[in-house]
Amino acid sequence: MKILGINAFHPDSSACIVVDGIVVAAIEEERLRRIKHWAGYPSQSIQSCLDIANLSINEIDYIAVNRDPNVHIADKIRFTLKNRPSLQNIISRLKNRKDVGSLSTLIGDQFSLDSSVIETKMVPIEHHIAHLSSSFFTSPFEESVVLSIDGFGDFISTMWGYGKENKIDVGDYVGFPHSLGLLYLSITQYLGFWNYGDEYKVMGMAAYGRPTKVKEVGQLIRATKDGKFELTTDYFLHHSEGVTMEFRGGYPELGQVFSEKFVELLGPAREPSEDVKQIHKDIACSLQIVYEEILFHILSHLNSIYPENNKLCLSGGCAQNSLANGKITSNTDFKDVWVQPAAGDAGGALGAALMASNIKNYGKRYVMVSPALGKEYSNSDIKNLLSISKLDSFHQNYFDNEIDLIEFIVSQIINGKVIGFFHGAFEWGPRALGNRSIIVDPRIDDMKNLLNKKIKKRESFRPFAPSVLKEEVKNWFEKDEDVPFMTHVFKIKKDKRHLIPAVTHEDGTGRLQTVTNAFSPRYYKIIKLFFNKTKVPMVLNTSFNENEPIVNTPQEALDCFLRTKMDVIVLENHTISRTV
Repeated sequence: MKILGINAFHPDSSACIVVDGIVVAAIEEERLRRIKHWAGYPSQSIQSCLDIANLSINEIDYIAVNRDPNVHIADKIRFTLKNRPSLQNIISRLKNRKDVGSLSTLIGDQFSLDSSVIETKMVPIEHHIAHLSSSFFTSPFEESVVLSIDGFGDFISTMWGYGKENKIDVGDYVGFPHSLGLLYLSITQYLGFWNYGDEYKVMGMAAYGRPTKVKEVGQLIRATKDGKFELTTDYFLHHSEGVTMEFRGGYPELGQVFSEKFVELLGPAREPSEDVKQIHKDIACSLQIVYEEILFHILSHLNSIYPENNKLCLSGGCAQNSLANGKITSNTDFKDVWVQPAAGDAGGALGAALMASNIKNYGKRYVMVSPALGKEYSNSDIKNLLSISKLDSFHQNYFDNEIDLIEFIVSQIINGKVIGFFHGAFEWGPRALGNRSIIVDPRIDDMKNLLNKKIKKRESFRPFAPSVLKEEVKNWFEKDEDVPFMTHVFKIKKDKRHLIPAVTHEDGTGRLQTVTNAFSPRYYKIIKLFFNKTKVPMVLNTSFNENEPIVNTPQEALDCFLRTKMDVIVLENHTISRTV
């Protein structure tokens, strides 16, 4: 059974292939188009996934899409009659519905097939059910509580239920216009970060703030019974005027979601060109506190209605709030938390395909051990590239022996060099997890500033992450949990923080990635050797890019190396070093 999964006409468009319940390829369109959060029809991802799976479109049995415009019709009618949204709001929703409905035509046109043939294969999966599926059906749990939280999808912002074997039973949901994701978005915009997906900047900024505005931010949202919540809608525009989303060149641009009353409550909004002041950091800190209060309110309710299970599968855009994720086992009865690497809307393609696989009774117990689900390149491919590149001023080497290669990489890290590391298939999700990473020594006090100066050119309040040997987490962090996809933030032990200043955030935390030999043998061996030589079982890991999507091809990696001040690039077994 071969299933193509698609997230289309929505930010983070993506595609995947599931064969007999096993995920064989998964790609976000932004990696191929080179436009962050690309939204639209993911034609290149579809073709690349088919290529990796060695399949033609004719061999695909079903095409699963993570949208179903025909669900929650009664809720939509009640909302429209009660609130009388603007004409612009209604037109925007109808246009999006039309775009989603045109998928069979677009697929038919791309592959020169009759759209009616494609239409017979289409399986619509409700947005949040796709989210729930993307987490549960990739988890190591036979059964667990499932929770999805994001902005909105199919008129719903939050959904929970219970997963067991190959089924998910939906318990309840929170519908439009109330959304925890939209609360975070509103303050992200208010703080002057208008690019789609900038919420992670506000989360990073929160560590520098004080909780001086918790009362004011708390007025924007309130917890209600049965684990639900409500926005104070006077502070928002989405329910009345609607919020525009335009896809200029494929990049999603969102209109303003906060109202004038919102500004009266918190004061003048920060302009994007304005310096970040302490008040802005305080608002970010206060937002994070209020967000966590509502999250733990939901989770407390789930503990009460599913007391027999202490495992949680979390999904949706809000599942990327790693700061909150790291506190779940301390603030609830859940003991194990699973978040797959593309927890946001890109993951909807994966969830739709896995749910369709289980609906059709072809589901097997798939556990995502590695996110390396994109395309990989051989040493021969790289050799051909280097032979036509102008690299005379650089020192090149090729290592036949992996042990010698790892020795070289670790020696360069210890010498304070910035290493671009390119190996295996590129990762699924927004994080570089060791296959398309920049790796450096976490012990160097000024490494954050050095990285920002040489390569990243980003805000100083944004932290860098440690990739840690899984068996050493208990010795360096206050919690000992498996976090293979960099989805949780934990406190670093106080007596260890001074040893790893480059990955210790302002509040003493680190957004860690646990690494095992099964996850990535070469990356594990690098960290293991670094540990043997330095007694520090981790390296600093940041994404291999420069204000662009993470590199995919060897050419993109080489281009990034050449236009930045990176010291060394490792392309599989090939190395290129700058001569001084």
